[in-house]
Amino acid sequence: MTPELVDSPFLRACRRQPVPHTPVWFMRQAGRSLPEYRAVRGAVPMLTACATPDLIVEITMQPVRRYGVDAAIFFSDIVVPLRAIGIDLDIVPGVGPVVAEPIRDAEGIGRLRPIEPDDVSYVTEAVRALTAELGATPLIGFAGAPFTLASYLIEGGPSKNHDHTKAMMYGRPDLWHALMERLTGITVGFLRVQADAGASAVQLFDSWVGAVAPDDYREFVMPYTTRIFENLADLGVPRIHFGVGTGELLGLLGEAGADVVGVDWRVPLDEAARRVGPGRALQGNLDPATLLAPWEVVEHRAADVLRRGAKAEGHVFNLGHGVLPSTDPGQLARLTDFVHETSAR
Repeated sequence: MTPELVDSPFLRACRRQPVPHTPVWFMRQAGRSLPEYRAVRGAVPMLTACATPDLIVEITMQPVRRYGVDAAIFFSDIVVPLRAIGIDLDIVPGVGPVVAEPIRDAEGIGRLRPIEPDDVSYVTEAVRALTAELGATPLIGFAGAPFTLASYLIEGGPSKNHDHTKAMMYGRPDLWHALMERLTGITVGFLRVQADAGASAVQLFDSWVGAVAPDDYREFVMPYTTRIFENLADLGVPRIHFGVGTGELLGLLGEAGADVVGVDWRVPLDEAARRVGPGRALQGNLDPATLLAPWEVVEHRAADVLRRGAKAEGHVFNLGHGVLPSTDPGQLARLTDFVHETSAR
């Protein structure tokens, strides 16, 4: 890692060091809100795009060029490593990931083998190309967390109530722990491939973990999250943990071992700092829907996020979830400039 990269505002904020301005990037900054994304993706299926190095590089770079954000996020999908080890699944437009044969027994769990670098050689190729092009701008690698992956595999697709998932977790803890063990290894392997190729931070994305009560998180989820972060510690890159609807879990998310805790829009950052406790930076947390309002509203609410974020030991400005497809890219460009200018020290 070059000195310029090590000293980037994003990595400094993740390490809770002084920064020249609050760094900013946006979850799902590369995607359907950008006309250049729609042009380059065209009719290419999502999982094909995620396995094509040239497309990965172009799509990852688009928001960096347009917005001047302080970090790039690797263009991929949380189910990519599952597809790479042979699970029959697809991303269905308007639905999400759909698994052909849901995994609900020991035989199904046995189909989950460890991931090898050769399974995702396109990831290594794309990360190396990206880090060369990005220069002093950090690249964030990412993966889905075991609970969310388990939910997709057990339910067979997106679920409102996670019925089958919780039925296994509560009723067949032996199967649950066996499944989480395998998914933990796959997640560690996928993140290490990205970091080994040059990613300078990693984010663990737990979309559905807000469906779990704190006591259940501690028993059924946290041991695996902790193991992931422990198994990445030797890489020396910041580890970010983000979940949706996790207000009641924020303290546990920090306790699990992340360097940076991502906060969704439901909890103000000053309160999140209190819940997470010392020794962690925070990331977040403007409501993505705010960007659909007039600029004056965006400006007021972004300023409030910055003011509350100042209570954290380190703050990376972001949204409280991903950019909505109907977002005007001009709003994001203006927001990036506003955060940089308002927070300049």
